[in-house]
Amino acid sequence: MAVTSFLRIISIIGAIVGGTFLLPIGVGVAYHEYAVLPAFIVPMVISWLCAAIIFLLWRKQKITISLRGAFVVVAGAWIFVSAFGAVPLFLSGAIPDGTDAFFESVSGISTTGATIVGDIESLPVCINLWRCELNWLGGMGIVALTVALLPLLGVGGFQLIKAETTGPEKGKITPTIAATAKTLWFIYIIFTVVQTVLLMICGMSFVDAISHAFSSLGTGGFSTKNASLGAFHSTAINVICAVFMILAGMNFSLYYYMVRGKFSEVWHNSELRAYIGILCVMITATTAAIIPQYTNFRSAFHDALFHVTSILTTTGLTTVNYEQWAPAARFLLFLLYFLGGCSGSTAGGVKIIRWVVLRKQVHNETERMLHPHGVFSIRLNQHVGRKDIVFSVASFFALYIFLVLITACVGTFGNLDPLTALTGALAMVGNVGPGFGHLGPAYHYGFLPAFVKWWYCFAMLAGRLELYTMLIFFMPAFWKK
Repeated sequence: MAVTSFLRIISIIGAIVGGTFLLPIGVGVAYHEYAVLPAFIVPMVISWLCAAIIFLLWRKQKITISLRGAFVVVAGAWIFVSAFGAVPLFLSGAIPDGTDAFFESVSGISTTGATIVGDIESLPVCINLWRCELNWLGGMGIVALTVALLPLLGVGGFQLIKAETTGPEKGKITPTIAATAKTLWFIYIIFTVVQTVLLMICGMSFVDAISHAFSSLGTGGFSTKNASLGAFHSTAINVICAVFMILAGMNFSLYYYMVRGKFSEVWHNSELRAYIGILCVMITATTAAIIPQYTNFRSAFHDALFHVTSILTTTGLTTVNYEQWAPAARFLLFLLYFLGGCSGSTAGGVKIIRWVVLRKQVHNETERMLHPHGVFSIRLNQHVGRKDIVFSVASFFALYIFLVLITACVGTFGNLDPLTALTGALAMVGNVGPGFGHLGPAYHYGFLPAFVKWWYCFAMLAGRLELYTMLIFFMPAFWKK
């Protein structure tokens, strides 16, 4: 029963992802890229046939997923979609190396945005669109999409979402998890449509507009241009993308509360307040640090706004090479690699809520030293939080730093200097994309040895799934009865 449930869910996910090939196929037809179309059509048809056959074989069996099985399904689904997403990249000849194609797909679906392609603009238009669409699919989550479209997952739905979604606390904003997933995806799609239209009004073509809407709302960072958004030389485009990156970095549950008129839930949200505060402080400080290199305040502010937003939300889109900025500005950006967006957002990283919990715990420990017999608790959103949340956050931080250090060590064996290896590790585990040094915004990841790329693939997926899901999947003890 467990095996058949796993196969049915994976086949459903494969069919859904295969359906998303229709957009690049349509663009391929519009741009007369007929030679590339079989790379999408063949795997799409195969995924549909496999899903139909598996459905017919076990259609009378109910899908049941235990908590243990949920980890297998989620981790297996992300690995499967990463491989499936690499098929068009490989078959089309756009990325003829299997390792590189898989790395590019993992980078896309994990919303990291680290590319191995040196000349992005030489790729077929439909391939570039697919790369950005991977960012979009990974942003809200492929398993969440499955749960939203197929309520037949039943009791396993919440367990799947719990194993996939970000942040230390998981919950439902509607009575059923399927309704919650549908609501969040509806909001996500509306944002995508609005941003695409705004970018087209500012002069982008439809393909460029929807591609950058995919990558900025998915906080993935892939672009259709070698110079990323800097190729468009448009302040309006940069500001629009920055605004939507900020929106994507917020907890999507808050938008549901806004629609329902529950503004107090938004106003009193501890994480949102910290998120906005960090943005304001870091944008102001970065602007002050780079003003001497600019001819006017406005340009400095725009570039600071964009890049602070891009790195804090782990998007990775760029407009200039920030490595040419003053040391103080680069250090401020480096600090952002340790933060990330809000829980329940499309952003990666540690998540703001965990830093909020740590700050409150430090305050409590200080108070406890002054008042040894006092009773102190963590208050989040004006409510007393779980007592064990501090232990959960502490263990996550320890595991996060450990994985970053191991990933940095692997990078040094690939002949990266220590600083580049460290920032590369932070970029992989935090799903940021560009790092510093030879992995900065002016470079790509294509020169790395194969073993480093494969480890980076693991680090990207582990970071996207909040570490535990992917680590448990690869633990031998997990597979022992």
